[in-house]
Amino acid sequence: MTRAIPVISIVGRSQSGKTTLLEALIPELKRRGYRVATIKHHSHPGIDFDRPGKDTWRHAQAGSDYVVIAAPDKVASIRRMEREPTLDEIVAAIDFVDIILTEGYKETGKHKIEVVRAQRSTEPLCAPDELVALVTDVAVPYPVPRFGLEDAAGLADLIETLM
Repeated sequence: MTRAIPVISIVGRSQSGKTTLLEALIPELKRRGYRVATIKHHSHPGIDFDRPGKDTWRHAQAGSDYVVIAAPDKVASIRRMEREPTLDEIVAAIDFVDIILTEGYKETGKHKIEVVRAQRSTEPLCAPDELVALVTDVAVPYPVPRFGLEDAAGLADLIETLM
């Protein structure tokens, strides 16, 4: 039986620093030898993942329901869906990694780390019992570990305990 891949969601308000945190956390986990997958949740329909005019875009415009582009060093696919897949459905299709980090997905019941940045808001979106940690530059009276906005190494230490 294979071990379930741990999923940790980085959540927070728009423009709070979630992507910036992931840009620091991913290389820290990679430096420690972990294979990392990421999933970005986009809540607005109609996003175009492909560039207009490119061959794969043209395939989709012609009606292809599943477009794959393969190169010697990577593969990407775009699939039309009748409904938004659940995070668990997306995770089930991922293998060959040690951890999956998401940006968003605050309503999924997975481990959550919330970014709270004073410049954006001093109030967390999640309740204390929903979080395993806060990444913040403000004093939030939650009984969870708290990390500075630049502390990717400390946060990676915590994540290793969740794996």
